Amino acid sequence: MAWTINAIMSELSLPTFGPLPNRLLRLYAGLAFYGVGIALQIRSHLGGSPWDVFHQGLSVRLGLSVGTWIILVGAAVMLLWIPLRQKPGVGTVSNVVFVGLFADAAMWLIPAPDAVAARWAYLVAGVVVTAAATGLYIGAGLGAGPRDGLMTGLNRLGLSIRSARTAIEVTVLAVGWLLGGTAGVGTLVFALVIGPLTQFFMPRMRPRA
Repeated sequence: MAWTINAIMSELSLPTFGPLPNRLLRLYAGLAFYGVGIALQIRSHLGGSPWDVFHQGLSVRLGLSVGTWIILVGAAVMLLWIPLRQKPGVGTVSNVVFVGLFADAAMWLIPAPDAVAARWAYLVAGVVVTAAATGLYIGAGLGAGPRDGLMTGLNRLGLSIRSARTAIEVTVLAVGWLLGGTAGVGTLVFALVIGPLTQFFMPRMRPRA
């Protein structure tokens, strides 16, 4: 995928409005819904995003929950920000901690469907919810997620956003699949539509002056 937080904000010219309590509410609502979106995609058993295939593969191979691996991998990715000279915000740290917690809670609450139609409904809902959630937490303007910051950090070193994101997501997808994560049609659907959907939701989720 060729989109990042910075690219979307720049393209759509989205300012951040509102007092800090409102921004924090948007941030944590966005992170909660992001966790729900992850859970829906994983429960569909049709394939998650490349990063979630990786998290799921680590869970299958090494134990611990998917949400725990989301937290651990996010923290590890943040360490890579240091040589890349990226500066985290409260939203970055919150993303590392809370997305995994919300994903685990949602997977505990959401049953895995058997019917094919229900699995597709989970997949579609998961992708849409993830895109809307991204619009919410980006609109809070409190810091990029750790994985998005990695892309922009590599871009600062001279690698194009498209090349950086493609290389990293192909790598984590391949490793996750080899570890036992579920990659499939849902992974392809996510890759194709998450960018356009996020751009659709961004102006609709932004705070009003």
